[in-house]
Amino acid sequence: MDVPDFGSDEERVARVDEYGFERPAGIDAEELVSDYQAVLSRRAIKWRKLLQGSRLQRSLKVKRYIRKGIPNEYRSLIWMTVSGAQGQMENNPTYYKKLLEMEEDTKLVESIRTDINRTFPDNVQFRRTTNPSFLQPLFNVLVAYGNHNKTIGYCQGMNFVAGYLLIVTKDEEKSFWLLDSLIKKIVPDFYSPTMIGLKTDQEVLGHLVRLKVPAVAELMERHNVMWTLVVSRWFICLFIDILPVETVLRIWDCLFYEGSKITFRVALTLIKYHQASILEANNFPAICEKFKQITRGPLVQDCHGFMKKIFTEPGRLPLTVITKLREISGAQLDDQS
Repeated sequence: MDVPDFGSDEERVARVDEYGFERPAGIDAEELVSDYQAVLSRRAIKWRKLLQGSRLQRSLKVKRYIRKGIPNEYRSLIWMTVSGAQGQMENNPTYYKKLLEMEEDTKLVESIRTDINRTFPDNVQFRRTTNPSFLQPLFNVLVAYGNHNKTIGYCQGMNFVAGYLLIVTKDEEKSFWLLDSLIKKIVPDFYSPTMIGLKTDQEVLGHLVRLKVPAVAELMERHNVMWTLVVSRWFICLFIDILPVETVLRIWDCLFYEGSKITFRVALTLIKYHQASILEANNFPAICEKFKQITRGPLVQDCHGFMKKIFTEPGRLPLTVITKLREISGAQLDDQS
């Protein structure tokens, strides 16, 4: 797929970032780009050497490299490889095309069309006036997935996830297979009709906050604030439109390699780091406002520093603990229903 032309380098830096998002007013774009580019250039040299000659294998070295960030020119390749999406695509070479050729599901198509035009209004690549635009490829990916997984079909939030995949891969078929891998392995039942996976993980976060940041848990309970009210968008969109673009992509680098416990590390880091600020709230609306505030500011804008913190701030977070808490939370939700 062709990449939209955003103008000269100078115009591009001033107007939009490399992913097509308009830069917020007041941001020193040139300084932001040059500082981060210097870091990425050093990482790119290391990645180039790592990828020479052999297929990428899971190892502590690869895990360390991914935690330090994947340069954008290698991101699509690494995501496809470590998620298993590349293998799926190679083993099913005509499957995506066949999904698009299936008889139209009117209800599915109408649901997708309703959301398509609301996808990333601040990104020039998702505008009909841009040539080429990502809107048609996004529509295709979502229709293909709906035909592939009839149980889920389409759910609000999937358009943003698929949109990010298109921004990185610039390829419909790759985006489809990554979306399939993400939903199957990392956020199972987040987008199902009952959203039981989403509800369960929100409850798991509540349990983890009681263990790691008990004062915040006590505040939430005292004011009857349900976790779904303050973190549902964090989970369902995997921090898209919650945290800065580069920070989200760095989170996704780790998510594809290490799985869903990364979402808990991110959420716990935001809550624990800002504990003092959250505890200043003394009523329901103030608590909700605090949870909006903690996703903004210097902590999350510095994606390098933030990614270091998610592996230190929450402390140990074994998968066995998360699995056990999912069992407990799932049982509690079953009892409630």
